[in-house]
This record gives sequence, structure tokens and C-alpha cells, in this order.
Amino acid sequence: MYRAFISNSVSAGTTSAGVYIFDAQDDTRPARPPISAGNNPGMMVVTPNMAQTLVFSGIGTQFSDNQFSIINNASEMNAAHVTLPGMTESFVVSPDSSTAYVAVPTAPVVGQSPGLLEVVSLSNGSVTGQAEVPSVHYLSINNSGNRILGFSDNSDSVAVITPSNIGIPNTVAVTYIGGTGVFDRPVAAFFSGDDSTAYVVSCGAECGGTQAGVQQFNLNTNTLVASVPACIPGSAQCAGSVALVNGSTMYLAGTPYSGGVPSQSCTGQTTAATTCGLLTIINLSTMTVTNTAPIIITDGYHNRIALGANGQLFIGARTCTEIVAPVPPPPGAELRGCLSIYNTLSTAVGSVPAGGVVIPPDNGDATGIQPIATRTVVYVIQGGSLGIYDATTDALLDDPNLSLDPGRITNLVGQFIDVKTVDF
Repeated sequence: MYRAFISNSVSAGTTSAGVYIFDAQDDTRPARPPISAGNNPGMMVVTPNMAQTLVFSGIGTQFSDNQFSIINNASEMNAAHVTLPGMTESFVVSPDSSTAYVAVPTAPVVGQSPGLLEVVSLSNGSVTGQAEVPSVHYLSINNSGNRILGFSDNSDSVAVITPSNIGIPNTVAVTYIGGTGVFDRPVAAFFSGDDSTAYVVSCGAECGGTQAGVQQFNLNTNTLVASVPACIPGSAQCAGSVALVNGSTMYLAGTPYSGGVPSQSCTGQTTAATTCGLLTIINLSTMTVTNTAPIIITDGYHNRIALGANGQLFIGARTCTEIVAPVPPPPGAELRGCLSIYNTLSTAVGSVPAGGVVIPPDNGDATGIQPIATRTVVYVIQGGSLGIYDATTDALLDDPNLSLDPGRITNLVGQFIDVKTVDF
């Protein structure tokens, strides 16, 4: 069995919140109870050695349990958990799979602004240290695991965290690089193979700054090497909140803003939506934008991206412009949500031309995307439901073994949030 874990955030009737186990080879759910992982399990991360799955349960209210669980993938049981001092949307794992680092932007700190990096041992779930990083929201870890970059809301600086120094007296665990004129509301980073260079994604206007872009930063000398706006040359519509790097190519997605509101038109798409998002393709070797025309995707805040089989790039957003069809829908009625699929190939895929975009007819935030490595399908959680997409057609899988509804598993009930495969 090639397993996928899917987090379900609600309990209702006979349905229990937890992490469901699926066989991703044939899209079936074995007769096993869900794995307990808090009251509202959502975001998940699988450790590099595939031995454990980390799950956060929390809804961002005073009643949230803020439980951080460590699931043993072999036994399919919750091996340990710890209660965090607040909500998290970002946690990373050391390359040796021994330690998790969790960003908690609202964690109280005596005498200082809120915000902590929590260090969690994955052997027993204990908190072994913490570093004060005000409002730290997102984390990126380098290849060797000896440096973590922390990104805080409403800041143009980046925290450089040295894990080995956390909690050690007379050592400095956190320093800062960049600032205004270097970064512009940075949210993520990608590293060169030798960890000497970070390619920092700046969110720009969408996150309260000025211009989205990518900065090539030398981490040995702490100097800016090069910068490129996240837009086609000559355009004022720039955006980037989530990125994926494939070789020397970065795919960067976001929603352009001007004057505090979305500003990108949906040129080329037939839709009732009045604003859209952008996908920008950047050559990191030359720090140049390679697409010469805007690539239009859904709007919203983009925070999920994955490259599926057959060169199909799946991009997920939340709080996008949704078009909801009447019930019953008349012929040709538009249905639109927060998922975009971009064809990176030089040939057509189904009805999607080379370099084209399809917006699948489905509503809801796209909160989980997982390509299935053994097949040409991609699991997508959208609007709380699991959709199975065929990467050869960029449409829901039409499999008579599933149900009368293509791409859906029969009698799968819950409010699903994230999906990960846990086998090599």
C-alpha cells in the first residue's frame, strides 16, 4: 500500500476529527480508525526520512488546543504531542529528522513583543529550546540544517537563526539581515546547494510592502547580489507569496495589489471574477523573468504549490474570488474557486495549451496539494473535500471505481485540510 494521510478537522455524528489513512494506489480508505491528532488537525509536514508526520491542530481562537502532534508512520499512531503557546502556519524539520522548528508569531514573551521559534525534539515531543523572534510567521531551513531564516509580518528584515546556539549562554542565536531597500516583506527563501546563497521571496504590496520580487543574497558576506521584480518587464503588476523551485527555475505565484486592493485584471479568461493573480517564472541563474506575457491565475493569498506528474503545476490559494453556480446550475454556469493548474510543458495537456492555465470548476480554498509519485494523479483538498486530478488531462480523474462523481471517493465525509504521502 502507498499511503496518504489526510487531516480532518471536524467531528460530527460518526465522523471523528483526526488523520485518515488512504491507499493512494487505488484511492480507497482501509478499514482503520483515524489517528488522533488534536481537536482540529490541519497542516501537516512529513520528516525527511519519512518516519514521522507532524500535525498542527488549532483554529486561531482562545479555544484552540494548539496541539502539535508527532505521528509514527510505521505504527500509524500518535507517538507524542506538545501544546504550543499559540497558532502556527509554519514548521520545518532538520535534515536528520531529529528536530522540528515551529514559528509561533503570537507566543507571549515577558517584557518583549510576542513571537517565538519553538524547538521540539521528535524523539519524545519535548520542547528543548526557544528563540525570541518577534512576530515570526514563516520559516525556511537550509540544506545542512545549520541555519534557519525567519520571516516576520510587516518586516523587511530576515532573522538568521543558528539552531546550535539556541539556549547556549553567551552565544548569539538570532541575528538580522536585510531591511528596507534590500527585502520587501519577505516570506520565504530557497538555498543554493552549498548554502552560500539564499533566494528570498519578497511578497511586496500584497503583504503591506511595495514591490514583490526575488533577492539573491550572499549569506557568507551578508550582501545583496541581485534582485528581480516578480512581474514581466515594464509591468507594474508584481506579486509573489508562494514559490516552487525546479532546478534553476522558480515558479512564483501571488496577487498584485495597488492602493491596498487587488489590481490584476483577468485578461484572457472568461470569468465573472473582476480580479486575478499572477504566476511569474524566474531563471535563478540569470535572475530574469522568462515569461513575456502575464500568466493569469486565481486571486487570493497563495500558499500552496506543487509540481505534479506530466509537468503540471498546481497552485492553491485561500480567500480568492469565488464564483458559485446557482442550484441547479444552468448549462454553461461558471464555477470557480482557489485552485489553478499551469501546464509547464511545450505541448498541450488535455484542453490546456502549452503554457496555459485551467481553473477547475470547484469552489473553496485549496489547502492541501500532494502529487502521487507512483501515478499521474494529484490529490487536492479544496473546500474541505478531496479531489483526485488526472495530470494527463488537468481534470478530475474519471475512474468508474471511484463513484458516479469523477475524482471523488464514495462516502468520504469530513472537513479535510491537508494531504501528504508517507511512503517512499
